[in-house]
Amino acid sequence: MIRHIVFFSAKRDEEIEAIREGLTMLRDIPHSQHFEVGRNLRSDQITGTPVDVIVYAEFADEAALEAYKAHPIYEACIAKVRPLRDVRIAADFEADS
Repeated sequence: MIRHIVFFSAKRDEEIEAIREGLTMLRDIPHSQHFEVGRNLRSDQITGTPVDVIVYAEFADEAALEAYKAHPIYEACIAKVRPLRDVRIAADFEADS
């Protein structure tokens, strides 16, 4: 299983919800086994973070992740969210069985 985690920060605080809403478009792509979008609770007391919104998804394998990224909804989401975001950090890893 591949776990896909992406962190986003907004250019302006008033755009955080628009980013979250835009990213929810991705849940309509059929290739993930699990998909979530959420706002950062900013509950970590040790360090501050610029992360505003997080995407978490699980895929059966790398082929499913690539099919997800090739879907037209993915491109539409990028067009909507990219102008609003500042930083995007993505990480994909193979989960232990």
